[in-house]
Amino acid sequence: QVQLVESGGGLVQAGDSLRLSCAASARTFSTNAMGWFRQAPGKEREFVSTINWSDGRTYYADSVKGRFTISRDYTKNTVYLQMNSLKPEDTAVYYCASSRSSWLYSRVTKMYAYDYWGQGTQVTVSS
Repeated sequence: QVQLVESGGGLVQAGDSLRLSCAASARTFSTNAMGWFRQAPGKEREFVSTINWSDGRTYYADSVKGRFTISRDYTKNTVYLQMNSLKPEDTAVYYCASSRSSWLYSRVTKMYAYDYWGQGTQVTVSS
């Protein structure tokens, strides 16, 4: 069982930056990817970004490409999401998740590929 704990959310103004962190209690041998998803009020949870735990390859949603950066610290079992130039439409609860899926875009950008989820952290961007 992997426990994921997100932190770093908050209330910011449009144009500001935030860095989210997701600490994993342990990394199982089979963890291949760590991802971030978000869910805005009244909307479905959507993919934001994911990183291949072994080699650092990444994918981003078009809506955040060029503004968000995902990274990982292998020694701390932690994944980060640096969010710059935040917009009001980025307001959501952000969740991190771990996956044992093979590294295929069609899989690691989908919720069903993820096995463990954190409790979420709220990000609110005011205009």
